[in-house]
Order: sequence, then C-alpha cells, then structure tokens
Amino acid sequence: MPRYLSMIRVDEQNAPAEGPSPELMERMGELIEEMTKAGVMLDTAGLTPTSDGTRVTWSGGKISCTDGPFTESKEVIGGYALLQAKDKAEALEWTKRFLRVHEEFWTITVEVREVVEA
Repeated sequence: MPRYLSMIRVDEQNAPAEGPSPELMERMGELIEEMTKAGVMLDTAGLTPTSDGTRVTWSGGKISCTDGPFTESKEVIGGYALLQAKDKAEALEWTKRFLRVHEEFWTITVEVREVVEA
C-alpha cells in the first residue's frame, strides 16, 4: 500500500500563544488512536517553532545557514503525519478528519504527497 506524507502547515504568527487546547489534544489523540488501530498512521509528530530552527541552503556551490525565526514565512510546517492508505482518496479523507478536530479559529493547511518508493 502506498504511503503519504502529510505536512501540516500553520500560520505560526496567528496561532494561539498557549498552543492547542486540552480539548483539541484529546480529540486529536482519539483520532490518532483510531488511525493507528486502522493501520493508517505510521508516524506523527509536532515540530518546535521556527525560532528554534535553522535553514540550510545549497546555492552556487556553497552552503549557508540561517537561524530562525523565519519572519518572511506566513505558513510553516508545524508537524507531519506519515500515513499508509489504499489510495490518495483515503489519505485525504483521514486528513480532512484531522482538520475537523480543530477549533474554527485555527488556520491550517495540510499538504498530502505520496512517498516515492525506491
């Protein structure tokens, strides 16, 4: 079965300073448990803020490093999920369920892409 990487993009500058609510975390935990039992969820995690990150760039034959935060970025990857689904339609359905557990004030975009198997 194909695997899909879901990259969870958040507007870091407008996300709640206190992070996800306990209720959101509970709903998310229940969904992740369901997905794990269904054999769909292979791995998932949140990421630290961009202020803790570093971008490493290869350009013109040289490497440069830029420490965060990355203020020019409106949306940043705040987490990921690695899913195994029968097809992209199933991966998208699980992704929509993930988005629906969030309160209405969140602005989240999830990019779902199939993992190329070598």
